Amino acid sequence: MSSSLVIIFAAIFGALAIILGAFGAHALKKQFTPELMQSFETGVKYQMYHAIVLLLLGFQLPLQTTLEQAMVWCFIIGILLFSFSIYGLCISSAKGNKIKILGPITPLGGLCLLAGWILLAINFI
Repeated sequence: MSSSLVIIFAAIFGALAIILGAFGAHALKKQFTPELMQSFETGVKYQMYHAIVLLLLGFQLPLQTTLEQAMVWCFIIGILLFSFSIYGLCISSAKGNKIKILGPITPLGGLCLLAGWILLAINFI
């Protein structure tokens, strides 16, 4: 995976975090309970945090080793599974038709994000 591709992922995830955060704060605020709003915001925060991590990795590492590439993929897959499953759960719950299959996906995304951080530490040890 090239550094340019990682930076593109970072930019897309960062832009989507801004869009979804604004969408949640304005369009969904009236439809969401405080608990749903808090969950949605957690998804947005984690997405933005990890978009920034991807951006830094894209600029700082050559991303040529298997370890570096696995780390980047863990972050990308983790963002998709963690944040986007939270968005789906919140929106479907607010509409009264919770998509329950998304519930187990969220922790899998969290494990991917955790794996990315562990691989980052191993890369520098």
